[in-house]
Amino acid sequence: MGEENGDGKGDVIVLMKGIVKRFPGVVANDHIDLEIRRGEVLALLGENGAGKTTLMNILYGLYQPDEGEIYVEGKRVRFRSPRDAIAHGIGMVHQHFTLVEDMTVVENVILGLRKYGTFPDLKKAAEDITEVAKGVGFKINPWAYIWQLSAGEKQKVEILKALFRKVKVLILDEPTSVLTPQDTKELFATIRKLVARGLGVVFISHKLNEVMEIADRIVVLRRGKVVGRLMREQANPRLLAKLMVGREVFLEIHKPPREPGRVLLEVHGLKVMGDKGLLAVKGVSFRIREGEIVGVAAVAGNGQKELAEALYGLRKVEEGRIIYEGEDITKAPISERIRRGIALIPEERLVYGALPTFTVAENLILEEVDKEPFSVPVPVLTPALGMRALNREGIINYAKKVIAKYRIYPPYPEYPAGKLSGGNLQKVMVARELERGSKLIIAEEPTAGLDVAATEFVRETLVKARTEGSGVLLISSDLSEVLSLSDKVMVMYEGEIVGAFRPGELSIEEIGLMMAGAKRMPEEEVAKIWQ
Repeated sequence: MGEENGDGKGDVIVLMKGIVKRFPGVVANDHIDLEIRRGEVLALLGENGAGKTTLMNILYGLYQPDEGEIYVEGKRVRFRSPRDAIAHGIGMVHQHFTLVEDMTVVENVILGLRKYGTFPDLKKAAEDITEVAKGVGFKINPWAYIWQLSAGEKQKVEILKALFRKVKVLILDEPTSVLTPQDTKELFATIRKLVARGLGVVFISHKLNEVMEIADRIVVLRRGKVVGRLMREQANPRLLAKLMVGREVFLEIHKPPREPGRVLLEVHGLKVMGDKGLLAVKGVSFRIREGEIVGVAAVAGNGQKELAEALYGLRKVEEGRIIYEGEDITKAPISERIRRGIALIPEERLVYGALPTFTVAENLILEEVDKEPFSVPVPVLTPALGMRALNREGIINYAKKVIAKYRIYPPYPEYPAGKLSGGNLQKVMVARELERGSKLIIAEEPTAGLDVAATEFVRETLVKARTEGSGVLLISSDLSEVLSLSDKVMVMYEGEIVGAFRPGELSIEEIGLMMAGAKRMPEEEVAKIWQ
């Protein structure tokens, strides 16, 4: 595995050789070789379905390989569970945190450890946790409950859990997806401290600018195979995107200048309850005009989800008014809003966005199934009943055109929607909402979890809708996406608008402070931007 050289930096900790993993109809990992070295950050890149998560799940013991070998510090190992992987020094922080919300930090960190006994000495454990935290520059209250913590603090707890188990390799899966710019900066500082102590860090991300900032070495996967191995100084975002996708990708979206039209949506003093029975949206007011994108910059859980659902009619409004094209629709049913041209691209694709057991064709016409050519009248004794029957030929012909236009893969109208990749399922939802001529598009995390090619397509589509005169409310935890696509941006924190500006008027640091609740703009300044 290599000779020791001083502090051992650069030595191979983990060697994966010839890893093969098959699932029905697909080879997820096709004879992959991978080295993880001491004291470096290895970035693992690839489109959705490229095989990177499968590969890391094998290393973490969640899957077993069909072929291939894994060595840890020169010894061949076989992990049958995450417990085995952790015992050999492999830790993983998943994109969606695995913490128990109603337990304290100290209880979460020592959960499952025998070291502190059946009736653990929590005071001693808290002291040990504080000591470990201090070593990597964390400041965290061991007695705080998880539900009291911010997303950045929860991530620190996950990292502490791994460090407490003496990991040698730490896998971070999309670690910045819910962080503010300040949280991301702190995370990168922590990563640098960890590798300085000799850990190997695997960094999985779709954000190429972050990879260029933090990685020492980069491995790119495409369709289950390694297609690129580069040192950071050999790489640039355009090259990485081309390796991932297999073609040139335009990372910068061209947004032609456009003078906004008439006011399309006015929101006045909106108050909306969250799922916990507390106000999630607290007196929000703003406007969206035809031909403009208004972005919402916020960390997840600050009321933006409830705002989107209230505007579409999925959630009741407690106070305030929603005015659309000059008419009050605050209490209008969803069907009325759809009829009038309001569209929602929801964050939760398989909850609100699509029916997984329905075909692609059926999902494309869900909101217009009662219209021709998708259904036709059925002659009955009582015409007033208005009975209709599905027109399969009309549905399939329409679906073929939309599938080709939106480059949905595989290109089969009868393909089950639930079997599509995340990016292609997102294309189905975008196509359905835009092809019916929507005037107001509420796009909630439209590119979350998507690969570079799908992200490029969705962003281009939203800009095209704006250019053609639609109004767009863009809700995204990707601040760079909000700033590059939006004409105006409002920052939400704990259900309130704490800032509003045009891209370029404020620094990333100022925006981050507002997203974290450490700063807010005067109300009169916020109000000016909507005039």
